[in-house]
Amino acid sequence: MATPQLVVGQRVRAVLDVALRVPPVFIIDAILNCSHDGSAGYVSLLVQVILRLLGVLASAVVLVLSRRALFKFYTITMALVVAATSVLINYYTILHITSSSPYRLAELPLSGSSLWMPLIILQLVFGIGFISLLEIQSRYSHLIFVNMLVPTIGSIVGLPFEVQETLVIISGLLLAIYTTVCLSLRFKWFYYSTKYTFLLLKHMYQVYGLQVMLEDAWKKIHFPDVLRVFWLTRLATQAVFLVYMVRLSNANTGEDSYLQWSEFWELVCHLIISGCDSTLTVLGMSAVISSIAHYLGLGILAFIGSTEEEDKRLGFVAPVLFFILALQTGLSGLKPEERLIRLCRNMCLLLTAILHFIHGMTDPVLMSLSASHVSSFRRHFPVLLVSAFLFVLPILLSCVLWHYYALNTWLFAVTAFCVELCLKVIVSLTVYTLFMIDGHYSVVWEKLDDYVYYVRSTGSIIEFIFGVIMFGNGAYTMMFESGSKIRACMMCLHAYFNIYLQAKNGWKTFINRRTAVKKINSLPEVKVSDREIDDVCAICYQEFRTSARVTPCHHYFHALCLRKWLYIQDTCPMCHQKVYIDDDPKEATSFSNNNGLVVPNEELAQDLADGEPERELDGHELSDDESTEDEEEWTVEQHPPTPEEELLHENERA
Repeated sequence: MATPQLVVGQRVRAVLDVALRVPPVFIIDAILNCSHDGSAGYVSLLVQVILRLLGVLASAVVLVLSRRALFKFYTITMALVVAATSVLINYYTILHITSSSPYRLAELPLSGSSLWMPLIILQLVFGIGFISLLEIQSRYSHLIFVNMLVPTIGSIVGLPFEVQETLVIISGLLLAIYTTVCLSLRFKWFYYSTKYTFLLLKHMYQVYGLQVMLEDAWKKIHFPDVLRVFWLTRLATQAVFLVYMVRLSNANTGEDSYLQWSEFWELVCHLIISGCDSTLTVLGMSAVISSIAHYLGLGILAFIGSTEEEDKRLGFVAPVLFFILALQTGLSGLKPEERLIRLCRNMCLLLTAILHFIHGMTDPVLMSLSASHVSSFRRHFPVLLVSAFLFVLPILLSCVLWHYYALNTWLFAVTAFCVELCLKVIVSLTVYTLFMIDGHYSVVWEKLDDYVYYVRSTGSIIEFIFGVIMFGNGAYTMMFESGSKIRACMMCLHAYFNIYLQAKNGWKTFINRRTAVKKINSLPEVKVSDREIDDVCAICYQEFRTSARVTPCHHYFHALCLRKWLYIQDTCPMCHQKVYIDDDPKEATSFSNNNGLVVPNEELAQDLADGEPERELDGHELSDDESTEDEEEWTVEQHPPTPEEELLHENERA
């Protein structure tokens, strides 16, 4: 059992992993979004593409490093930043003390202890940070301090401007040379760390395959959390900057510094547009949508009282659908105004898909409550409330969209999905009502299964028709509006899964049901009024009240129970023998019950010596053809009469 300290430690390490891996994603985003002149030559454009690829590759390598290696990488990077900052401060100090320099800061004095003491303290702090980050030995640390303080000392002494500038350049070169030497000595460590990561991934691929390798790397680097933090941090930074600029502009114009509603709406629209301006930001938005959909699915499951693990996949389905829609419509490559409109349309399609998934979560719970005849209203109310919400929301969404937009392929697709969802909800509620009516009465409703089949078949047929219509709508969009390879692939997947497989499964279900009905009709039926059946059905464990069907192996079942069984497999539930179809079934004269006991015939007493059931006789001798047919149909061997049976027949005739 994990202790609280261990749990806290694991969470801290996970947060540290995410925090260390977010900056490489920012670097990749900055590299991918770097502007380039479209009128530049091919050589310049090729160089920019190569640099972008190398930058993305280096950032990706850093992204998959271990936590320890990544921490060392950041310490080296911070040391480089400290060294560069120290050199820049020395250089701008020289520019400041030059009266004619345009870089002079009016707030600072040109000389005196109030200027030199903060500079000396600042350079000492930079030196301590540089030495600590690079773990420099003590005999070299004094040289680092002297190197950083020499330009400041030259300014205090009052050396000529050219000499001070030369000292700054020499100090920067010495610091750069020393940093390069330190990095060259650390390159071996970086090379082996990268090689170890590569060999580990290669081993995972060779032993477990590509899927396991990607899943392990995905979990190891916490990639969804990294993308989520990256997108939210980027959005928050842009929001703070834009709010500051708007308030500064309002202050300059004499207006109220607080944001108006129109300004707030423009700010939100600008943030949304910039939040999906590249493939990486689209991935970040998908990660945020994944988190929202995940907790939405958990909330709905808790509300309706479902415990199915497969229903928790909403957090995976929603972001995948959003990312596919973004790629299919080219979201990141559109102009800002078109991107906002396309994003809103994709969100409408995503909303309808999420509602369909929620219906798939609530339908099994609804059927379970109705089939188990749960009488508690508190258990039924949440599921019925969600079903009503799934029926009303698509109607409201369709009405709003039809009110503000003209008919096009996108609006047609959203409307079709909404109508399909409403029909699916009606089918579920109809089946639920049938089961509740059946549970209200104590008499077995033999036609219930047929009614349920008719309702569900009607819903499946309508769903199949909508699938064909949506395929035609997508084909029209691809040919006349926005054709792409991704859209073509999605249409092929839609045609296979939503049209071909659905038609195949529906036809298979129809054939199985038709065959099961034919088998049931071929089996002999025993009326309870004609014969007393001292047994129960082996499927539902209920007594026989009106009639029973008898299999060729002489076992009793309810006709409805046996028909449901034959939908699944063509064997007897008791002995697992084949249930064959007899085109001309004979009237049964003697049968064995589910316990193997024989019901005696008034004319004959049959022998079950070897445990094999005798074929049924109707009081007259069968012809050779009939005997052969019976042997082939029922696979039962006819035994010759024993001497005891002949003696019994003679006594009866006497």
